[in-house]
Amino acid sequence: KDATVWRKPSEEFSGYLYKAQGVVEDVTNRVVDHIRPGPYRLHWDSLMTTMDIMETFEENCCVMRYTTAGQLWNIIAPREFVDFSYTTSYEDGLLTCGISLDYGEVRPNFVRGFNHPCGWFCVPLKDYPSHSLLTGYIQTELRGMLPQSAVDTAMSSTLVNFYSDLKKALKT
Repeated sequence: KDATVWRKPSEEFSGYLYKAQGVVEDVTNRVVDHIRPGPYRLHWDSLMTTMDIMETFEENCCVMRYTTAGQLWNIIAPREFVDFSYTTSYEDGLLTCGISLDYGEVRPNFVRGFNHPCGWFCVPLKDYPSHSLLTGYIQTELRGMLPQSAVDTAMSSTLVNFYSDLKKALKT
């Protein structure tokens, strides 16, 4: 109901490129403010457990480290990611994109995951400018000893939950 998720083999690594898409009832600036690194994300994203901005290069450009909760009854252990993130205007909407960096030591009790080039595009709906079409392209390499079926289940449910959690947060 909230989102549609597709996948196809990635050209970047041996996993999958996931595409998630859904309509969000809010303007693009507010939607992207809730997605990009910053004060909103940690409050509503149920998967994220910590987020630290490690370096800021300019207003919309940073290196962030974040951790995620374990998934599927902790079959997938908590993960840590360090990503370069950049947000910019794109055509009529906004684009926030990122890629993981080999940066710093891995914290104990985490597996260091890696995000290949990823991005979220948010554009206003032509006939309903107070609604936005949010499309994400995600290529996450969770790393560790995981069966692909567990990764597929976790990724699809995580992306669908992302939309429903985001919609709830935007209503407050």
